[in-house]
Amino acid sequence: MININCDLGEGLNNEHIIMPLINSCNIACGGHAGNNESMIQCVEIAIRNNVQIGAHPSYPDRLNFGRKKIKISSSEFSHSIIDQINSLEQIASSYGKEINHIKAHGALYNEMINDSDVADFYLDTIKDYKERCSLYVPYQSEIEMLALKRGFKIIYEVFADRNYNDDLSLVSRDKDYALINTPKEVIKHIKSVIESNIVKTVSGNTYKIKFNTLCVHSDTNNSIKILKEINKVFKNR
Repeated sequence: MININCDLGEGLNNEHIIMPLINSCNIACGGHAGNNESMIQCVEIAIRNNVQIGAHPSYPDRLNFGRKKIKISSSEFSHSIIDQINSLEQIASSYGKEINHIKAHGALYNEMINDSDVADFYLDTIKDYKERCSLYVPYQSEIEMLALKRGFKIIYEVFADRNYNDDLSLVSRDKDYALINTPKEVIKHIKSVIESNIVKTVSGNTYKIKFNTLCVHSDTNNSIKILKEINKVFKNR
């Protein structure tokens, strides 16, 4: 079975439709989006659908949806990340559930691909979760190498609805070709990933890539149609 994950609790209120179509969810926990009410709702729906629960911390920046680096002290940022994860962990624990994984959001996720200092800071911040949570990371990234070196459990993530550059970074959302938002094109994009661990970049080149989970963003146009098509084509769930 292919593990499909989705970022949820971000204000779209489509969790009840998406959860039956995925295997893992990354719940916004107050940084870029989300609050206690939305986290409770997501946890309850995840439990009903047997979906693994993950935390989705970010820069504490709702204005830019966590997609831009902001000026913030290291100590303040570290406390924010821990508060975000802890808030979701406490809610999950109240239902007798544990957090399965942690996936950074937006600018924080993207920075750790090439910036070892940010990746080191992040791993220092979440070190207390090393034994009980896996980390979602992209293949051939700084966060991958440092996490493995420091003994973290990792899960390789590939984005089903995003185009890749030749260095395996995601095409910037500033580009009109960053997103893949039709079911047909998504299936074409992920077929080689699933069958051969090969990804085709926007330049037309192909590269080896590792994956354990595929992400479809809940705010991508046609996200529900895309998820249904992935399940249909690859006989998932």
